[in-house]
Amino acid sequence: MKKVFLCALLLIFSMSEIANGKTDKPIQIQEPDEEEIGNFDFLYGNGDQDFDIMEMLIEEAFSHLGTRYRSGAKGPSAFDCSGFTSYVYKQQTGIFVGASSRDQYARNTPIRRDEIQCGDLVFFTSPNSGHNVGHVGIVVDVDPVTLEFTFIHASSKNGVKLSSSTEPNYAKRYVGARRISELSAL
Repeated sequence: MKKVFLCALLLIFSMSEIANGKTDKPIQIQEPDEEEIGNFDFLYGNGDQDFDIMEMLIEEAFSHLGTRYRSGAKGPSAFDCSGFTSYVYKQQTGIFVGASSRDQYARNTPIRRDEIQCGDLVFFTSPNSGHNVGHVGIVVDVDPVTLEFTFIHASSKNGVKLSSSTEPNYAKRYVGARRISELSAL
């Protein structure tokens, strides 16, 4: 408590000297470095090209919001979960990510939860898959602090929709995430 009081006293004393012009040091206001402002490469990968691809990918995914679900459907008038993810990736990148959710899980690069970024695939069990992969979606937003994410997917009940990793149904069924390694070659 004494330290806090002393710090507050010093701050008040130094501010009164500045206000009364009793300081021999000019006050310098540091301007922000223009190159640092808006530099979010650490969030979006290796530069503008990766960001543009992800932006187009997410835009493509959102353009199908509300599209109905149909088992085995590969789009664009209806989708199942893996049909949706493979269709979106094929349309915007030309990359084949796999035919089924299990294939997509097996064929793409495993990543930890703290590495998830927009455009990554996230996998869940389904009621019919036991403890195996049975559902997939595309990440559209990530909270880097809590590691919670929002994903777009073809839901069997509601068609293409947004969901959150915090929804109890998905939180308990989360299996893992994969990154499409072929994107780095584009």
